[in-house]
Amino acid sequence: MQTKHFAFAVLWDMDGVLVDTGHAHFVTWRDTLAEIGKTYTQDDFRATFGMNNAGVLRYVFGEEPDPNFSREVGDKKEILFRQLIKAGVNPLPGVQDWLGWFRKQGLKQAIASSAPRENIDALVDGLKIRAYFDAIVSGADLPPKPNPHVFLHAAYQIGMPPERCLVIEDSVAGVGGARRAGMKCIAVTTTNSAGQLRQAHLVLTDLTELNEEHLAALF
Repeated sequence: MQTKHFAFAVLWDMDGVLVDTGHAHFVTWRDTLAEIGKTYTQDDFRATFGMNNAGVLRYVFGEEPDPNFSREVGDKKEILFRQLIKAGVNPLPGVQDWLGWFRKQGLKQAIASSAPRENIDALVDGLKIRAYFDAIVSGADLPPKPNPHVFLHAAYQIGMPPERCLVIEDSVAGVGGARRAGMKCIAVTTTNSAGQLRQAHLVLTDLTELNEEHLAALF
């Protein structure tokens, strides 16, 4: 196959795609919300995974919380999260190989994550993968996925039209946002089942299953 014909950009989600931080997010949300009298279960986590902090709190409270309160709770949770991941994290299977392959093909890459920028920076630098990315976009202050804003903003940052972008996601909300943005989407089953991610153009267990034929079929 002639890989020189590939002409698209890759937009990576972070949590559950580049690195598995799901348990750390669940524990820190659970403990932070318990301090204000709210219960946060694994079912709640699955329902909100992929959302930014404002989206999670809207789900938990069933309404729009006061912005200052929301920011205070979110900041406390993120401080706990960054403390928890200081021990170190590893990229998920296949990530390092595909980051290198896309770069070798001259394809632009960006991170499009709902996470706060501080979290993204901590993980990207911890994994030593910053050099692979042409842009890093945090959706912390944007409408939460499945709203497509974070993906559209990332595409704009790297100068690619939505229809020439490939999103790699693991959340139902993220897949929905990619589809709404008019982008192709590959989903990995880090945090959700294949059935839950069926709106994606391609669902894989992890990126070791991805191959060039898959990419050719998408573009």
